Amino acid sequence: MKIVYAGTPRFAVAPLKALKEAGCEIAAVVTQEDRPFGRRGVLTSPPVKEYALGAGIPVYQFGKIREHVAELAATGAEAMFTCAYGQILTREVLACFPRGVWNAHASLLPKHRGASPVQAAMLAGDAVTGVTVMKTELALDSGDMLLVKRCPVEEGETCGELSEKLSALAAEALCEAYSLIEAGDTALLLQDEGAATYCKKIKKEDAKVDFSAPAERVCALINAMSPSPAAFALLNGSPVNFYRAFRAEGAGACGAVLDVSKRGVKVACGEGAVLVTEAQFAGGRRLSAADIANGRKVAAGDRFE
Repeated sequence: MKIVYAGTPRFAVAPLKALKEAGCEIAAVVTQEDRPFGRRGVLTSPPVKEYALGAGIPVYQFGKIREHVAELAATGAEAMFTCAYGQILTREVLACFPRGVWNAHASLLPKHRGASPVQAAMLAGDAVTGVTVMKTELALDSGDMLLVKRCPVEEGETCGELSEKLSALAAEALCEAYSLIEAGDTALLLQDEGAATYCKKIKKEDAKVDFSAPAERVCALINAMSPSPAAFALLNGSPVNFYRAFRAEGAGACGAVLDVSKRGVKVACGEGAVLVTEAQFAGGRRLSAADIANGRKVAAGDRFE
């Protein structure tokens, strides 16, 4: 069965690599256009494009995929697999593939439909998340489900680390899906619309820490925003980024630094406290707990706002 694979970020590379190594016939890869990256605005290719070119797979970079139906149809692919592609597919695009379009979404649908499912699961305090392979429909992440893979969300785990686990899980899921679809074994399960939740694209302002919230929520925010866009608060008027936190015992004024040690910076919350173990102070590099203590950039009695 010949397929087209659509994906863009690093998350989507492992599934593509797994399909290729499993011997699946990949007619082409579709990804987003090259974009400026970093402070210097260097034009950078999507990670999926870099892998595909190295693997000898033809690559299409469509500004608007809906305008390239003829090129998609010309690939002769029977199905399309998508994973974190980043564009809405139209009815005409879906109609190009007689065996359907199938998406690997990084949540246990119908929870966390939308653009930031990994962060949403962490912010919601979910103990378990996973990957759902569904048949793509016109409505957002609403298609019938082919299979589900689950994994736990560990304490102190960052979004970056959880995303790596889910990317590997998506690789397993899409390889299994390929075999099922090729064999015609596509028994589907309807999503429960009454249980559906939605998540939006994360912006920097969403990462501002409110230390008046309970420690559980503060901890979830810090870990969910790591490594990007990075949770932050102000210390003496300058921003400090937080990259990892654990719940801790302690009480005090919201945002007050209770203790600084080689274990981390303990900060009081509305209920309880958090222990920040990785942070970055204005103008500096990302620091471990020991480096923070040695650098003396923060002390007990200081207060984050």
